[in-house]
Amino acid sequence: MIAYFCALIFNPNYPMIKLNIKDEMSPLEAVVLGTAKSCGGTPKLEEAYDPKSAEHIKAGTYPKEEDMVQEMEAFNAVFEKHGVTVYRPELMTDINQIFTRDIAFVIEDYLFKSNILPDRVPELEAIGYILEKIAPGKVITPPEEVHIEGGDVMIHGEHIFIGTYKGEDYPDYITARTNLEGVQFLKEFFPNKIVKEFDLAKSNTVAEDNALHLDCCFQPVGEGKAIIHREGFRQEKDYQYLVELFGEENLFHITKHEMYDMMSNIFSIAPDVVVSERNFTRLNDWLRSQGITVEEIPYAEIAKQEGLLRCSTLPLRRK
Repeated sequence: MIAYFCALIFNPNYPMIKLNIKDEMSPLEAVVLGTAKSCGGTPKLEEAYDPKSAEHIKAGTYPKEEDMVQEMEAFNAVFEKHGVTVYRPELMTDINQIFTRDIAFVIEDYLFKSNILPDRVPELEAIGYILEKIAPGKVITPPEEVHIEGGDVMIHGEHIFIGTYKGEDYPDYITARTNLEGVQFLKEFFPNKIVKEFDLAKSNTVAEDNALHLDCCFQPVGEGKAIIHREGFRQEKDYQYLVELFGEENLFHITKHEMYDMMSNIFSIAPDVVVSERNFTRLNDWLRSQGITVEEIPYAEIAKQEGLLRCSTLPLRRK
């Protein structure tokens, strides 16, 4: 068994936060939503973590803070409408804290901290007050060699789906965020689960060729349905695995440009309630045809950073 470390921080004066995440769409009760406030303005080109951000930095179209704040508050308003408890990170000056899915993730009643890029460590520190409210032994720090980010991890019944990159040139890709050591770590931590990894397409320079995380090219939604982009998978057998599991008729296929727009990166509040970008007309119409209520909000500015709604959330508890 791979060694790991459990957080032992505990303050009895805080009300405890109970964790429970067993799938992607059961009714949401508590979530950490990122913040766009004091995000540091337009970064230098060499500071970009992904090709889409770099594209907008070069074009002079990188999103403005005030626009992203408005988009995130629209997301927060939907959570409030549906009675979800929302936690926000402590505000760090000039730090991009939008994408909380990158820094940690919950499986069952364990929260796993990600070994994120060194420049992003303050983002994890900003949710320290939340970690202090979680029972001792339930916050897990993987070993240093284990790389996993929450966008690459999805729970689906007895399955844990994990996006990874299996190329020998893994260290050369800033867009490769979850390694095979990460896959093995979760296989050993959850020996009774079916842990299935997917080899994702990566590019440091072309956003339309880059599946930054698994949720950039695939996501379960509703009852037995899923959104998928076939070319996001380097190996056809990985794509076919999902076709056989879900059934071809239950998959909503998106194009390369729709993946670029982050169309698979929506967020489920419940099996029949989804938050989606208001410009995703084709997807939103399909969701409604499946009996799903679609809460449409503006999120196209945040999408310029190669992340969208699922990326902005860290679910803590579902019913």
